[in-house]
Formats: sequence, structure tokens, C-alpha cells
Amino acid sequence: MPDRIHHINFIVRDLEQAVKVWERVLDMPVTSRDHLDARGVAIARFELGSAWLVLVQPVQAGTAPARYLDKHGEGFFLISFGVDSLDAAIDRLGEDWFDGPARDGLDDWRIRDLDIGRTFGALVQFTESGTRGD
Repeated sequence: MPDRIHHINFIVRDLEQAVKVWERVLDMPVTSRDHLDARGVAIARFELGSAWLVLVQPVQAGTAPARYLDKHGEGFFLISFGVDSLDAAIDRLGEDWFDGPARDGLDDWRIRDLDIGRTFGALVQFTESGTRGD
């Protein structure tokens, strides 16, 4: 069962510009920078207590994040709820509630997107941390 906000993503065209703005808004430096080649994005993250604010810049055309940015522009992208067991969440809801397979995210995150048709148009996902034992 989801029991926390794991991360919130904002999609941006210029990661460097966005980092400067959010560093000022949050009055803290960016926590980490990453690339997810499988998703075609560059990422900057701010750790806010037990949740993350994630800035996502598509760097590869044709990927899901790039298509989203092209269609909707910059701003709020998605919310991810933390779960202790992604498999248990899938078993509870059923496969038809999800869009695509589970995938590895940053660090030790394991992620699964919910079907946008089930969430009233909201991009929602579940994230389980600590699954790889790194």
C-alpha cells in the first residue's frame, strides 16, 4: 500500500536554469545529478526530508519524457508514491492497473507506472526503494 510521497517530478527544457531557480526557491544546493540513459533524460534531485523533488530534462527525442514535454510544456510531470513492496502493490491492484513493466530507476529504486486512464489523467507511479541491495 502506498504510504508516502517518494518523489515528485517536474519536466524542464533547460536543467541548468531549472537547478538555479530551485536552489534559490529551496535555499539549498542540488543534492545529486544523474542520467537515465534508458529514459533519455538528465536529472537533478533535491532531497526534501523523506521525499525527492526531481527535475527531468529530456535529452533524447522520441522518449516518453520528451513526448510529454512536447505536448504539455514545462511544469509538473508526475508523482510517485512509495511502497514497501512493488510486487504486493501489483498483486493488490492487478496487472490491468499498470502501464508497462517494472523498471529500475535511480539508486535502488524499482518503479511501475499506473495506467493514466485509471488515474483520471494524472501520471502516477509506485516506487520501491532498497530492492537491489547495493
